[in-house]
Amino acid sequence: MMSSTSAPTIKPQPGTVEDLDALIVGAGFGGVYQLRRLRQEGYKAKLVDSASDFGGVWYWNRYPGARVDSSIPLYEFSDAELWREWSWSQRFPGSEELRAYFRFVAQKWDLQRDTYFNTLSALRHGMTMKQNGIDKFKGTWLHPSYWPEDELDLKGKRVAVIGTGSTGIQLAQELSKVAGEFVLFQRTPNMALPMKQVEYVGDEQAFSRDEYARFMEDRLHSFGGMAFNFVDRLTFDDTPEQRQAFYQQLWNEGDFHFWLAGYKDTLFDWDANAEAYTFWRDKVRARIRDPNLQEVLAPTVQPHAFGCKRVSLENKYYEIFSESHVSLVDVKSTPIVEVTENGIRTTEKEWNFDCIICATGYDAITGGLNEIDIRGKSGQKLKDKWTQGVRTFLGMAVAGFPNMFFTCGPQAPTALCNGLTCAELQGEWILHLMNYMRQTGSKSAEAREEAEKTWAESVKAIANMSLLPTAKSWYMGDNIPGKVREPLIYLGGVPTYYKTVNECAADGYAGFHLA
Repeated sequence: MMSSTSAPTIKPQPGTVEDLDALIVGAGFGGVYQLRRLRQEGYKAKLVDSASDFGGVWYWNRYPGARVDSSIPLYEFSDAELWREWSWSQRFPGSEELRAYFRFVAQKWDLQRDTYFNTLSALRHGMTMKQNGIDKFKGTWLHPSYWPEDELDLKGKRVAVIGTGSTGIQLAQELSKVAGEFVLFQRTPNMALPMKQVEYVGDEQAFSRDEYARFMEDRLHSFGGMAFNFVDRLTFDDTPEQRQAFYQQLWNEGDFHFWLAGYKDTLFDWDANAEAYTFWRDKVRARIRDPNLQEVLAPTVQPHAFGCKRVSLENKYYEIFSESHVSLVDVKSTPIVEVTENGIRTTEKEWNFDCIICATGYDAITGGLNEIDIRGKSGQKLKDKWTQGVRTFLGMAVAGFPNMFFTCGPQAPTALCNGLTCAELQGEWILHLMNYMRQTGSKSAEAREEAEKTWAESVKAIANMSLLPTAKSWYMGDNIPGKVREPLIYLGGVPTYYKTVNECAADGYAGFHLA
């Protein structure tokens, strides 16, 4: 493993005007890959980010327990120059190691010379959850996205975490180890799967590096951009005994196999979905001693379709509730009334805390784009165009906003795709479009309105064939008050998406107006 010091703080001088072929916003996986590839093709490009170093979301995710839940080498760039030298210490690396990887990539690809950091004077530290009395609370109130770089000392403290998404679960696993009293506030049980963590020593990795090139290519042929696919048979094609054996085989993988490598009807048929849920429920309840907690964490009656809310990976999460200093509050039965000076009041009692962590999520998929004041050729703001619902073409472009493209955004595989797979797939497609424009003398590429309308309809049609819309989740925009409820993710899978965007390119970028 290689490491280096943090990138220097670089900002353009006030009043400086630079003539660029491309401006890239965001120094996460998508942005750094785009900068590298554009420069390789001879384009003059700059990368800007409001943070002070590379990493994208991993620059900000510094909370205790933060780690990726895609296993390596899925979650790294396909460039052999990188994977031949870099070695991970774990199968599911933590955020600190991911930031070290970004520094390594920046050094190998010489990214600093074309990157500007700290390009916003202030960040809006918004929270999706609004509770009466937040300003009155005398302790520490945090959102995990803005965890301080200097680690908080929570040893022996009274700590609350609100929310049981991926972040809430990771926080609970870590903070319950140090807190004097730890309370988790749950609205909806997370159908989390066991994370089979592996520690690597020296140059040892999950696979021989001789297999890496094939492994990276195979990501494009996997529904989730990973290394596995749903099997080509239906749930009830197997006998009950065969199903149990197959579910156990998936479970033993210790990753997302149980979610994205099971029967092909799991996310589309209620009875099939219920079979998967029943197996999950029984596995989890066996790890929980208290019958009341069993019912809250893994209900007898299935609360929503399995796999249609973001599935998390956990490491001894359910075991923490056997600890005497750990409590679980079901806010459906005892809702939060207000935040007080000393803590949180529910309909049952007042809990006193030194620290409250609001892990209630964020405005996923569209929030980052809408936070920027992006305006199209008519002066219309992007967030205003999307007021009545998202409209894109191929999940990468918007009518009325020529020469603007985005990766890992709405109406693309995004949250149901391994991040690196999407970053490289879409990054290459945008690069090839720019090359096509250069070859044909085009100066502008703009999605046509009829094309984005057709694309939006297809995204909704595919989602409505599945069980995804039956569950309230950020996949559907449900976590943001006032946000249009609609599928924000392309559910056709990476291979179909890859085929579709390549067909568009082969047809002279049909659906775009090139001028």
